[in-house]
Amino acid sequence: MSTLPSCPDHPDRSFPRLHPRPAKGWLNDPNGIHHVDGRWHVFFQYNPDSARHDRIVWGQVSSADLLNWTEEGIAIAPQPGTGDEFGCWTGVGVLDDGVPILLYSGVRDDSGRSEVMLARREGDRFQQSPHVVAPMPDDASVVIVRDPFVFEVEGRRWGIQCGGLASGEPAVLLYDAADLTSWKYQGLLLDGTDEVAATLPPANAWECPQLVPVGDEWVLIVSFWVAGELTGTGYLLGSLEVRDGLPRYEPRVAGLLDDGPSFYAPQAVRAGGADGDPERVLLWGWAREATTEGVRERSAEDADIVGWSGMLTSVRELVVDGDVVRTVPARELVQLRGELLVGELGRLRGESFTGDMLPDQAEAVLSGTGAAELRLAADGEPGQLVWRGELSGGTTRILLDASLIEVFPEGATSTTLRVYPADGESYRLIVGPGVRAEAWRLRLPE
Repeated sequence: MSTLPSCPDHPDRSFPRLHPRPAKGWLNDPNGIHHVDGRWHVFFQYNPDSARHDRIVWGQVSSADLLNWTEEGIAIAPQPGTGDEFGCWTGVGVLDDGVPILLYSGVRDDSGRSEVMLARREGDRFQQSPHVVAPMPDDASVVIVRDPFVFEVEGRRWGIQCGGLASGEPAVLLYDAADLTSWKYQGLLLDGTDEVAATLPPANAWECPQLVPVGDEWVLIVSFWVAGELTGTGYLLGSLEVRDGLPRYEPRVAGLLDDGPSFYAPQAVRAGGADGDPERVLLWGWAREATTEGVRERSAEDADIVGWSGMLTSVRELVVDGDVVRTVPARELVQLRGELLVGELGRLRGESFTGDMLPDQAEAVLSGTGAAELRLAADGEPGQLVWRGELSGGTTRILLDASLIEVFPEGATSTTLRVYPADGESYRLIVGPGVRAEAWRLRLPE
């Protein structure tokens, strides 16, 4: 969660200093995440030429510790005359006998149809192939396909993709991916008519499906695409078993993974389990330029002026707590804490307070019972209400990096927000007498 070397002096105050992204261009879905040779490699959809979604390539950053990041340039790009000539859209990274493979949506046009394509790392570069790994299914009922993901169950690899049906229902498509270079379509893993899935918000397609085991259960993450609008991300929690030679998924409960307007298209990846590292699922999301009512917006035209749009969330861990799936900050992120601003050793010495300024890069931890607010305001003004919570025990962590605010209430759904500070404004934390606050300045890269 450290910025790239070219970004600390970015002229736009809203630009993140702690989250890795190039200084210019459009960024959306995290893609292809994998760990190899002691480093995490995180890719993302990227247009280096403007702050708009167009001619998408994959950008790449890497890190040994999930804190300090290095820009690795463009990993894959559209190939004229092939299945990805319109763009290299969302996909996944896997290791094949230790060699990193990227499987992604190759897009020929803007029709919503795509084909799975492949790039293999050779040396320090990815070599793309014009070969189509999985064409559109020969099924007239399936009209939208994209976003491949790979999982393993009982020692065999399977693939899934986002599906949209002619009926208007969303679906997850299933593939036999034992041969990574030639997927075989196996029909639907799940669709929106399922009794549990029907409790999710409506969608015409479930984008960026991710299916990962957490403990004894399987979490299916989907993002809601409704007639071209991106409306949120949810989860299904249930069981996965192989019957009659195919994986069968049975959800038992559903919910929202994040209730903020900016969180979309997360990618989940299993981590640890070797050399004493804890086994866990890490997750990054796309924090898009979307705000809540009453908060200053950033239009596409505003993004054109500053030259950038979109960023990745902080790295999170996926947690199952009974019937609830939630995300929490990855445990490494506490190492970013620097000077204590509020608390027993801070200037307020742990006493209750009515308001205090926070820097643009900060973490606050709230506990107790009562109301708390985060506002963006100039001196003497009420300003914009960015977030308000009612605490009833437990703790709430707030991570702040310029225009990105991530709120993690203990045992509850996270909230991802985008806010754009203007000259003369500061973030102000306001809590009632029953709420205790601690806050730290977060360390900037050297």
